[in-house]
Amino acid sequence: MFSYAITDSKEKRWLLGLMLFVLVMSASIVLYYGDYFLLGDPANPNNDDVKYIQTAKLLLNEGTLAYNTGTEPSAFIMPGFPLILAGFLALFGQDGGGVIAFRLFQCVLQAGSLYFVFIIARYMFNSRIALIACMVSALYPPDYFSSGVILSESLFRIVILMLVPALISAVQARRWQGYVLIGMLTAAAAYFKPHASLFPAVLIVLWWKEKYSWKEMLKFTCMIALTYMVLLSPWWMRNLITFDRFILFTDSGGSPFLLGTQIFNWNLPAGFFEAYPQYDPSTIYHGADADAVAKGLDILKYGFTHQPLLYLLWYTLGKFIGLYFEAYYWLPLLGVGLIEAHIIQGLLVIMSLIGMRMSRKTSSWRHRLPLLLTILYFTVIYMPFITFSRYGYPNMVFLLMYTAAAIDYFLHPHDYHLKTKVKKPSVQVEQESA
Repeated sequence: MFSYAITDSKEKRWLLGLMLFVLVMSASIVLYYGDYFLLGDPANPNNDDVKYIQTAKLLLNEGTLAYNTGTEPSAFIMPGFPLILAGFLALFGQDGGGVIAFRLFQCVLQAGSLYFVFIIARYMFNSRIALIACMVSALYPPDYFSSGVILSESLFRIVILMLVPALISAVQARRWQGYVLIGMLTAAAAYFKPHASLFPAVLIVLWWKEKYSWKEMLKFTCMIALTYMVLLSPWWMRNLITFDRFILFTDSGGSPFLLGTQIFNWNLPAGFFEAYPQYDPSTIYHGADADAVAKGLDILKYGFTHQPLLYLLWYTLGKFIGLYFEAYYWLPLLGVGLIEAHIIQGLLVIMSLIGMRMSRKTSSWRHRLPLLLTILYFTVIYMPFITFSRYGYPNMVFLLMYTAAAIDYFLHPHDYHLKTKVKKPSVQVEQESA
């Protein structure tokens, strides 16, 4: 059974020590580097982080949620991140203190995430691998970068880390409270990144594995959906009142879909513009609304017709590489350069794939399934859209658990040989003559 408790005193000491290490290191880094972490220009907002700060200030001072629209209301982004950031600006000041406090808050989240890493990895494997997973996470450079930048990835990651154990415990307990919690956490995740909304669909596989009845499935699905809708309703009402139309999440979904059709930075072949003369090569990748979706669909139609293998590889292997093989680490910290970080990232991902392969023989399918479904969901859901390290980062914490399993295998191979050795008991059959 899954447990949130940690009863072993030695494990507690190790985990608390690692959490303290991460907290001190990340806090020291964000305080030392300060606004070095800004990716854009606050005076001329030209990147997501400074745009978020601008949005939070406008929300605080004018009560208007606007992003990329000056002071006019918009539904370009979900409101979760700017609302929380605005809270810190309100408490600690808009002249720098609020941003510093928010960075320190992200440091606390990074340290606290090790607890969830431990209990998930312990359930999947054992306490030894769980501690290795925490050590790998404590030394993972992108975590320290994520603590300093003003982006939503750290907050989203901690919500998903809370959602996975909630999923496991709810399936095992079969109680309505657990499924209400899943609905709450899914709604919280959607307020940062709406693509998390369908994550509870993985329960279908877990329910089937645990032999849930159709009645139970329907009941718990309704509980999740009702909780989710109640918590998302303020956002829907705001959009309905502000724009006189229903907006499920945002009106900018066309942009990531359109940008996701571009293979590397290549230009589209001339044949595309001959087939679709209504498009201009200089503005083909511009737009964020229904027109952008239409452009993307036309590009895919042409691409899969004339270059099917290239587009198939791009929408499978290419997207996977884009998500995971480049580190979410865009600024050098403490002497660790970008090239070194990307090499480390590639090695960790390869090790995680080895860990997945190895764990088939040493960990039960029932214990591995929730995490595998999580990794699969947050990989596949990005395939139609633009993929890069920022979007793959929240899922890396789960891949690192498999990296830890591979490390443990290489450190203690004898233990695994004993576990996988097949013993055939001898059976004596005595036959009595009639």
